[in-house]
Amino acid sequence: MSCNRSFTKVDRRGFLGHMSTGLAGVALTTLMAREGVSAQVARPTTHFEPKAKRVLQIFCPGGVSHMDTFEYKPELDKHHGEPLPGLSGSDTFMGGNGNLMKSPWRFSPAGECGKWINQELFPHLSKLVDDIAFIHSLQSKTNTHGPGCTYMNSSFVTEGFPSAGAWVSYALGSENKDLPTYICLPDIRGIPPAGPANWSSGFLSARHQAVVFNASGTIENLERPSSISAAADRDTRKYLALLNRMHGSRFPGNSVLGARVASYELAARMQLSAPEASDFDSETSATHAMYGTTSSNKLKAAYARNCLLARRMLERGVRYVSLYCASRASGVDGLLNWDAHKTLKSDYERHAPVFDQPTAALINDLRMRGLLDDTLVLWNTEFGRFPTHQEGTMGRDHNPNAMTAWMLGAGVKGGVSYGATDDVGHKAVEKVCTVYDFYATVLHLLGLDHERVTYYHNGIERRLTDVHGYVIDDVLA
Repeated sequence: MSCNRSFTKVDRRGFLGHMSTGLAGVALTTLMAREGVSAQVARPTTHFEPKAKRVLQIFCPGGVSHMDTFEYKPELDKHHGEPLPGLSGSDTFMGGNGNLMKSPWRFSPAGECGKWINQELFPHLSKLVDDIAFIHSLQSKTNTHGPGCTYMNSSFVTEGFPSAGAWVSYALGSENKDLPTYICLPDIRGIPPAGPANWSSGFLSARHQAVVFNASGTIENLERPSSISAAADRDTRKYLALLNRMHGSRFPGNSVLGARVASYELAARMQLSAPEASDFDSETSATHAMYGTTSSNKLKAAYARNCLLARRMLERGVRYVSLYCASRASGVDGLLNWDAHKTLKSDYERHAPVFDQPTAALINDLRMRGLLDDTLVLWNTEFGRFPTHQEGTMGRDHNPNAMTAWMLGAGVKGGVSYGATDDVGHKAVEKVCTVYDFYATVLHLLGLDHERVTYYHNGIERRLTDVHGYVIDDVLA
């Protein structure tokens, strides 16, 4: 890094004078911030009073079957084994399409609202239906996992666009200067289809991309090398901050440089804050039992730890947490994902116990701590499944024409179901919902008008909802 030539001409007395003035300014700014004088500068401005301050998004990659989980279709029982009109003999994503196949599980009404749900797979989540707004008419634009995941996370099929979490970070900023605004907790089994594109900042500043934590709640390359003392580390950072300010003065308004410096400074602060946030020793044995962190099922225990970490991050002011349950498609015999092409029943009976208890525990824990009052919880997958079976299998193929999503928490009306698919779950037909509507509603609950959260890029005023989207008023409390 080169220094400004005019600086090199300053004599020793001038150099010390500049340093004392600069340090005094830094000290004054710090004191003003502590007294709240500069707080208004950093405080995010919403378009109207928000219901939610933060978002927890739970994503299940693989294309979860809606008619086997959250949307009851009794007509499938009646017409089991019959061809689906208009689709018989046609090929879908993975090949030949068979006849209609009823769900292998029994649905039953749950909660005071009487919502029919698969309580066999979800005995814990089914107890929360009175809090949940189910959206049964969501559709995708693709039947492929990677583009489907990026579409559900960014509203665009192609990569390179900011994720929803990045847009929220851009609009609202952080509530904790020592932790990221946006974090991602991938499944221990691996990253989802399309990988980092799911939590990318796209063309927004790099500081809005999610920071990825691993299953143990740590971030790689943040630990101070043992060969460097704490004092030397601290002094080096101070000197680096001085050089950064000098360099920044030569390039005023350079947002890329500013974002990079900010990210390094955040990483330095996280050396202290992140280990504390991910230290589970302070949690009670009852909390660990509620989540299932000590389960003999290693996959469940790992996901439970991620759920517990998500709660700890949310209560420390992280604005947006993306939590994944399952990883890449194309796993061996369905062990890695919800992508049940061949053996639906056995696949889901492996996955559901991993997902059900920890997820319900996380939601209940947020409620007990008063966090659910201003936390918006979302659940998504990238598309649904066909009501038919694939030829020669007892599994279902990809179906972009119908899927379920749900939300609960701050500002959400519980115990409601919005929209519906046809009698057998093939296509969304009632109050058809787009991903743009979904995110218009999310931003609304955060106090933001989705049409006014924009970023000028390549000649276009870009936004999370593209040029579409309506707030789903029916799910608002």
